[in-house]
Amino acid sequence: MSVDIGNRLRYLRLAHNLSQRELAKRAGVTNSTISLIESNASNPSVGALKRILDGIPIGLAEFFAFEPERPKKAFYAAEELVEIGKGPISYRQVGDNLFGRSLQMLKECYQPGADTGKVPLVHDGEEGGIVLSGRIEITVDDERRILGPGDAYYFESRRPHRFRCVGPVPCEVISACTPPSF
Repeated sequence: MSVDIGNRLRYLRLAHNLSQRELAKRAGVTNSTISLIESNASNPSVGALKRILDGIPIGLAEFFAFEPERPKKAFYAAEELVEIGKGPISYRQVGDNLFGRSLQMLKECYQPGADTGKVPLVHDGEEGGIVLSGRIEITVDDERRILGPGDAYYFESRRPHRFRCVGPVPCEVISACTPPSF
């Protein structure tokens, strides 16, 4: 049995009305540490997790024992989508709490020239999407394609991948990934 530490921590932080910045300050760690843990990109040591939980405050035993309520909401207005991106890439997530969920859906918007970075993304799972508007260059392994409205992609996320908006207008994509990776 594996425990989703990242989503569990995000759930508790939000339940206590704490920003990532405030929790990091209380715990004596960097904002990026909290972000990496919540996105499951980093697994904290027991000592580091205890320091972070002291900032909420909650003990280790309680952290691993509690079972948060599963989201029951089925419909979301456009303004209820949660922004989890930054800078020239917007990721608007369906649902604010993905705890216990196995699918993440996003409305993505890449400004002209926006890029996910020179270092390709790699994570467990699968992802796919459909381009609504604009043009996006997607690289998966050594294969590169430019997709336009109506074009789609679907691949195993363990394959190195990168996204880049090409052209003079923003590119909008509706995507889904499993398990949630942000």
